[in-house]
Amino acid sequence: MLVRGFYYEGWHPHGKPVRERRKGAFLSHVQSAFRQNGNVEAEEVMQAVCQLLAAHLTAGEVEKVKSTLPGEIRSLWPDRVRVLSL
Repeated sequence: MLVRGFYYEGWHPHGKPVRERRKGAFLSHVQSAFRQNGNVEAEEVMQAVCQLLAAHLTAGEVEKVKSTLPGEIRSLWPDRVRVLSL
């Protein structure tokens, strides 16, 4: 996946990871990734990512991911993640 990112997707690791600690800054960063589509809501994107992660990770892994997040950003993660049927 990393090789694909470098060679096929044009990904550059400079400046990553981004270190937002505040909810507003984090959501602004997410929103900027969708600047070509003004109809995208950053908080909805975050919820969709959480749903996807929960569908592919165990409950323990989800808790480990959440525990690494700063408090304000952790609060974006829904208390109850509904199970997706993929």
